Amino acid sequence: MMTRFYFIFFFGIASLQGGAQNANPITEEVFYNVTTALAENKKGTQLNLRDQQLFQLPENIDQLTALVFLNAMGNHFERWDEALFSFEKLEILNLKGNELAYIPKEIKQLKRLIKLDLADNKITKISEDIGALNNLQYLYLSGNSLVSLPTTIDQCRSLQVLQLDNNQLSYLPSSIAALPSLKTLHVGYNQFYELDTQWTHIQTLQELNMEHNRLQKISNSIGALKHLKTLILNDNNLRELPASFSNLESLELAILSNNKLESLPADISALKKLRTLILTNNNFSKTEQERIIEALPECAVYF
Repeated sequence: MMTRFYFIFFFGIASLQGGAQNANPITEEVFYNVTTALAENKKGTQLNLRDQQLFQLPENIDQLTALVFLNAMGNHFERWDEALFSFEKLEILNLKGNELAYIPKEIKQLKRLIKLDLADNKITKISEDIGALNNLQYLYLSGNSLVSLPTTIDQCRSLQVLQLDNNQLSYLPSSIAALPSLKTLHVGYNQFYELDTQWTHIQTLQELNMEHNRLQKISNSIGALKHLKTLILNDNNLRELPASFSNLESLELAILSNNKLESLPADISALKKLRTLILTNNNFSKTEQERIIEALPECAVYF
């Protein structure tokens, strides 16, 4: 039953945030190779080159000057083709699942980018010029080899979703707290030992995922995240939660399984909007389990 719940939950998250790879054939025709696009409509706006075993972009692709959407995920790109930076109208770029090792300074030329998906590459370095992407709302960098982010990330003023899970991160730049629109932050499967107090200044944050890290404790300042709806902290080394956990007045889902918790804060009943609480594989006594269930009558609690 629990396995099915996890599947439904994470499939739902992926469905909502997976738009970076999907074209919209209703509004504009989607082309699947450059030759056809040039022959039929040089003003084509959507090009899907997914899983075509490409090692570089096709010749003459730079003639498609009206491109808004480009999906080239699942190929074998090891370097950034210069032609890519000529698409001044590009809003969605998906290069997921290639062999790219860095994000170059030329990325600043794609000023209209809204979604950038570079997950599952081999990226170790990001140019500070990424801060020039003022329209960027979704940035997917999961499954790379990052140990740091550029401090200029705060200049991406429109950023709403930042996915950094499955990297080698142990910290984020303090400038991340200055992002005025960030709603989703995923840093699971990294090397964090603590939740940075700077993050609790992100008042727009609605979803925080820090699963599978090395967290020993959670700062009392977490209670400042008044708009947080989803908190995922499973598979860490947590022994207790701060009293301010009960101040997360918007919290709807909390996953705290596979830690070392023995109790929850005394005022847990204050979480009036909490609907799902997963506490499996912790150290709660029978008495504490009963207290939690009684305190949260509108919440499905799993031990």
